[in-house]
Formats: sequence, C-alpha cells, structure tokens
Amino acid sequence: NLYGPNDNYDSLNSHFIPALIKKIDKANLKKEDQITLWGTGKPKREIMYVDDLAEACLFFLKKKKTKNVINVGTGIDYSIKDIALKVIEILDSKLTINFDYSKPDGVYRKLLNSNEAKKHGWKSKITLHKGIKKTFNSYLKSI
Repeated sequence: NLYGPNDNYDSLNSHFIPALIKKIDKANLKKEDQITLWGTGKPKREIMYVDDLAEACLFFLKKKKTKNVINVGTGIDYSIKDIALKVIEILDSKLTINFDYSKPDGVYRKLLNSNEAKKHGWKSKITLHKGIKKTFNSYLKSI
C-alpha cells in the first residue's frame, strides 16, 4: 500500500490512506463528530511512502545482487484503527471512529517479508507521521 503526494483522492477508487485523508478532512469541514469505517479496524496493513519506494528502486539499480526479486517494505504493519487514529491526530481532529461491523474486514494482514532488502542495507526512511503529513499537505493543494 503506497501513499504520497499527488495520490488519487477519488472517493470511489482511491487507496486506503488518501481515502481516509479525504474522509477525515471532509468530516472536519462539516464539523461532524465521527466517521464510520468498514469492519472492525483490526486488520493490519504495511504502508509505505512513495519516496521510499523510489529511493529503493534507485538503491537496488546500483547494487550487485544475486536475487532477481526483492520485496521492498517498511517491515511494520499497523491496524486500520491505528492508521485512522494517526490521520485524525495529524489533521488535528477530534473525530471518533465508528466501525461498521456489518461490513467486511478484508485480508487480516498484509506484510511483506523484506529481509532480503535489509540484508543489502536498504530500509525505509519516511515515518508514518511524516508521510501522512506530507500527503495531507499535497491533498490540500489538490482541492
């Protein structure tokens, strides 16, 4: 799950982070007190800021490596709930989250094994907080 500036913020077909940013921002503007998310909020997702992936591509283009496929990830997964709370915090919101348990959770966990990338000396640099903040600033410029 990549996210970052110039992402797709379309309500119908964007990825999780840009959709969440848009949903929380709109709720804030309408002075709502809560948002509703599907499922339980317990599934976990590994998310990575796009600049980290771009840097990884350049890093591995310059490396001599024996493997043709190298997973690139942060190595950290967060629950949907924790990610939503982080976005709420960064957007300086007072929203609470209501989970719609009648909706599906989806896959419980999505986390790459990025040990090979680590063996070669690569790791992501952009923290979740910094990445969401940069993405939100980009979103504000797009509306």
